[in-house]
Amino acid sequence: MDIVERAVRVLRRDGIIVYPTDTVYGLGADAFSDDALLRVYEAKGRPLGKPISIAVSDTDMLCAVASADDFALALIGRFLPGPLTVILGARSCIPSLLTGGTGRIGIRIPAHDLALRIIGSFDSPITATSANISGGPDPATPGEVRVPYDLLVDGGSLPGTPSTVVDLVDRRILRRGTLADEVDDYLRKEGRGA
Repeated sequence: MDIVERAVRVLRRDGIIVYPTDTVYGLGADAFSDDALLRVYEAKGRPLGKPISIAVSDTDMLCAVASADDFALALIGRFLPGPLTVILGARSCIPSLLTGGTGRIGIRIPAHDLALRIIGSFDSPITATSANISGGPDPATPGEVRVPYDLLVDGGSLPGTPSTVVDLVDRRILRRGTLADEVDDYLRKEGRGA
């Protein structure tokens, strides 16, 4: 059984995987399982009520879980897959645990083959929070992962710079990372004064 199949098997049992992305190692669990989500919060020492982003494998999966207008879809088409987290209105299928009661969900489409293969094979979103203790350093190598997990998918050394987070409801950057300047320019040029 290859590593992708092993990861999907763990996810289907409400387990937690550590997986590589185009930024840092992520902590992945079934985004639709309350049991799995509670394990992620516990593993990270993250307070309940603090939102957690998810990763999807493509725009179709993104649109199944979030509301994206034409502007959002154009930006997504321009920058994803890539080191960007987009904040969109969450559809009713998204557990409130993930949104922290905001009605919004952060979504990534990582530009990393292993991550996309795992999510695509699982055929459902997984959590996309960093594989770190809440507030701690983001792990760029497997040796830097300090949280409990059921399976680690080794992707070697990663860039280590977290994704830029852009709120596409309010059209503003919430966290600057890779691509921040390009996204800023896009928001100014295409946002039509928003």
